[in-house]
Amino acid sequence: MIPVQGYKGARVGVLGLGRSGLCAARALHAGGAIPICWDDNEAARAIAEGEGFETAKLTGQTLANLALLITSPGIPHLYPTPNPVIKEALQMGVPVDNDISLFFRSFATSEWDNLDVTPRVVAVTGSNGKSTTSALIHHVLEHANRPTQLAGNIGRGVLDIDPAIDGEVVVLELSSYQTDLARALTPDVAVFTNLSPDHLDRHQGMGGYFAAKRRLFAEGGPERAIIGIDEDEGLYLAGQMAEGPQDDRVIRISVERKLTDFGWAVFANKGFLSEYRKGRQIGSIDLRAIKGLPGAHNHQNACCAYAVCRTLGLAPRVIEAGFASYPGLPHRSQIVADVDGVTYVNDSKATNVDSAAKALGAFKKIRWICGGLEKEGGVEALANAADEVLKAYVIGREASRFAMQLAGVKTEVCTSMEEAVARAMEDSSEGETVLLAPAAASFDQYDSFEKRGEHFAQLVLGELAK
Repeated sequence: MIPVQGYKGARVGVLGLGRSGLCAARALHAGGAIPICWDDNEAARAIAEGEGFETAKLTGQTLANLALLITSPGIPHLYPTPNPVIKEALQMGVPVDNDISLFFRSFATSEWDNLDVTPRVVAVTGSNGKSTTSALIHHVLEHANRPTQLAGNIGRGVLDIDPAIDGEVVVLELSSYQTDLARALTPDVAVFTNLSPDHLDRHQGMGGYFAAKRRLFAEGGPERAIIGIDEDEGLYLAGQMAEGPQDDRVIRISVERKLTDFGWAVFANKGFLSEYRKGRQIGSIDLRAIKGLPGAHNHQNACCAYAVCRTLGLAPRVIEAGFASYPGLPHRSQIVADVDGVTYVNDSKATNVDSAAKALGAFKKIRWICGGLEKEGGVEALANAADEVLKAYVIGREASRFAMQLAGVKTEVCTSMEEAVARAMEDSSEGETVLLAPAAASFDQYDSFEKRGEHFAQLVLGELAK
């Protein structure tokens, strides 16, 4: 655990008692603060009380007496409307912050004076690929026997990790919900993978969404910025961070064009990763045979991870060996089985149109299982990414409506995962891929995208075992 510094003896409110909230309360207590906890859910409050934490409604004088209010990422602080507790805190002038900021304020300690190599923090954000990029960086560092921890949106809570040891690298995956509010954001290396529409209601549109991501680079100023420039927002961000095209503090990333004229760039072209510095190629990797990284979207993740690892001093061949042993993330282009020439892939984490389109672009001859709770904007755009789809098997409570939006795609309304898997497996033949890439949230039928992916995998393996 990382004890929170700077609030010894102070009363600090904790709003929301899920994983990050409880972890923040523990870390505050470990640092000598007095957490005052609240969650509208009685069961969540009972868990906090069972650990000895004081619970009280955060309003009126209780709120006014706080030195700080820490809120969980799922609680809106601005759009679509501020949570009443947060709004009252702001009206009183009580600072509002989150666990990410507490981490950055508390990670470094006086004990670092005795370390030979100062620990470093890599923070990864973006719309798609940030989980894979973060996990891949962590995997390569482990492969190279570098001490490392993985936390944030993936792995452990940021305050739940162990205090850093000599030369350690902490890899954080950060969502827009986390970067938007944090008052302290000071990673050593910051990564922006890409940007596509998501969480627009929470950020009042694309401008607010990009602004939340951009804060990772603007608030503290990382020593090195690794930025995907295939969207206008990334191109703009790289331009804002660099003093000129030869400024190698910014490493530009692309999977759409060659980048040979910059101070430092990494790009992928036709399955080959290339690293260029000041006009010279100094590293390359053939990504085509790496099973854990299929498709152009994963090649972008590989470029970002490669750039981070190079920044941390790893040689290209060491990184390549780490890539080769990368198993892939559960629920993200995860190969569940490969039997009789049919590959079964779980990409349940493809919860929006852009991530589903990238999954569809990674495979050939696809039996596509899709559907669920639609996000804002519909799914009509997926019809343009479905050239390799032989048939779509649509699940979810609104399966018929979802299917109607897939113009030109052969569809079958299945509603349930059981029926979709059974029909896709019955129809499939050698050389085809049965792909779960829902392009929708899971909450109409499942508690999470993880539960949805696990159900798909269980059904596939169950059928194959018969």
